[in-house]
Amino acid sequence: MAVTTRLDLPTEMPARPAPRPRPRTRSSGRVWTTLRWLTIALALVVTVVPFYWLVTTSFKRQIDYLAYPPTLIPPAWTLDGYRVLFEQQDLGHFFANSVVVTLASTALAVFLGALAAYSLARAKFPFKLNGILAFWMLLTRMYPAIATAIPYFLIMRDLHLLDTRQALIVTYTAFNLPFVIWLLIGFYEELPPELERAATIDGCNAWQRFWKIVLPLSTPALVATAILSAVLAWNEFLFAVMLTRLNAKTLPVVMSGFITDKGTQWDQMTALGVITVLPVLVFALAVQRYLVRGLTLGAVKE
Repeated sequence: MAVTTRLDLPTEMPARPAPRPRPRTRSSGRVWTTLRWLTIALALVVTVVPFYWLVTTSFKRQIDYLAYPPTLIPPAWTLDGYRVLFEQQDLGHFFANSVVVTLASTALAVFLGALAAYSLARAKFPFKLNGILAFWMLLTRMYPAIATAIPYFLIMRDLHLLDTRQALIVTYTAFNLPFVIWLLIGFYEELPPELERAATIDGCNAWQRFWKIVLPLSTPALVATAILSAVLAWNEFLFAVMLTRLNAKTLPVVMSGFITDKGTQWDQMTALGVITVLPVLVFALAVQRYLVRGLTLGAVKE
């Protein structure tokens, strides 16, 4: 009698191993390395060359910065542009105007923007009003600033605030506020609400939760937002030239005054440009780690 043997076959076929990625060839690696260095070199040319030209022109004589073809390195270095600038211009007063207006408008915009962003991130309005309000605030940044120049001028004239620092502070705060809110609202949405619930159990009210819990956790985001707002206010020209005449002029307005009917005084203009850029450059280098950290917080969602 024949005996048959039953073989137990697997009910499921074994999974095929995933194909191994092909190793990058040496030639393709060289191409990507070359493209990367070319991109870095192009970025350096775009950013460094204008600043180098600004600095070198401020040390050139008139015969040198008007020469054709232009010279990359001044044949003779001079400080006449800086000397005339400090002798003929009330530079300290105008520099103080820029500093006061920038610091005051940045502090107000960041404080009010933090309150508004936290409210939009935590409050639950009906009919999706959170998103509508946030988009409405963003809408104010979409239209050109020149569209509101005449209304702002008329308002400040009726309030007798023309040629005052207060006019610039109010204007810069209003224009930076939507920018601050949109930078902070994403960060506040990522903060775990359990921390605030624990503070509520401990007896904290809404203001205490915001002041003692939320603000310390959002310090990097606040610093990054303050830096960007300060740069926008420091370099603003349109409203500064429109709302000021003499007493409240800022450095960008003073710089435009070197374009006269007799020609452009390039040595003094570039000298003032160097003086204007240096504080922002030093400040950005000093706080760049806070800037990078603050901009990346709340950007990645799991």
